[in-house]
Amino acid sequence: MKIIADYHTHTIYSNGKNGKRKHAIGTIEENVQEAIKKGLKTIGISDHSYRHLLYGLNRDSIFEMREEIDRLNEKYKEIEILLGIECNILDNKGTIDMDDKIREQLDYVLAGYHFASEPTSLRCLLNHGDNFLLKTKRSTRYNTDAIVNAMKNNDIFMITHPGDKGDVYIEEIAEEAKKRNIILEINSSHAHLNAEQLKQIAKYENRLMIGSDAHKPFMVGNFSLGLETVKNSGIDIKRVENIME
Repeated sequence: MKIIADYHTHTIYSNGKNGKRKHAIGTIEENVQEAIKKGLKTIGISDHSYRHLLYGLNRDSIFEMREEIDRLNEKYKEIEILLGIECNILDNKGTIDMDDKIREQLDYVLAGYHFASEPTSLRCLLNHGDNFLLKTKRSTRYNTDAIVNAMKNNDIFMITHPGDKGDVYIEEIAEEAKKRNIILEINSSHAHLNAEQLKQIAKYENRLMIGSDAHKPFMVGNFSLGLETVKNSGIDIKRVENIME
């Protein structure tokens, strides 16, 4: 069994332009070097997008990142280096922090819900608190609608850690992802998708990938938790698209 790709990794660009947010460490090149060391064929750089109150890249940094990745692709011929982004799903309408100018620079888009993403309304702000403290059925409904509508309204490659920061009705998400050929992530830094969720959605035969969600270079390609989750779920490892037997 061999890991061939990791599409979910972060760098110092997630810390903003002045670097004061300290959300991740390591440069793009350090992530690439770690990926090569671990024998990956593809490495994706997917820093947090810009509408978050605590961390995320500066909006204009994406152009600098594109230039750096193009240069590194010339330097490291043995690996494919892609530029992605992890957008915040901002509300139950499925709004994500993305615009056309940024999208033109990217190879793919990830999207997930995060605490402290910029609220678009009072209801959205209250839902952050509900997710963090109360975890009511109202918040589960809101979270589910947010992810489903994000998939309906945006060009998304993969949904990251569904259900991690707030409960969701995972079958509704799986059904929509299947319709739109969107990958669901088994996150190796968080406990979602977890084994019970995978059992619950097995009938939909969704596209699945494990992501390291690395915030330090040594974590790139670290799929230990994800592989354990797959094993405990009973699903066939062949269904995980970035694993080769």
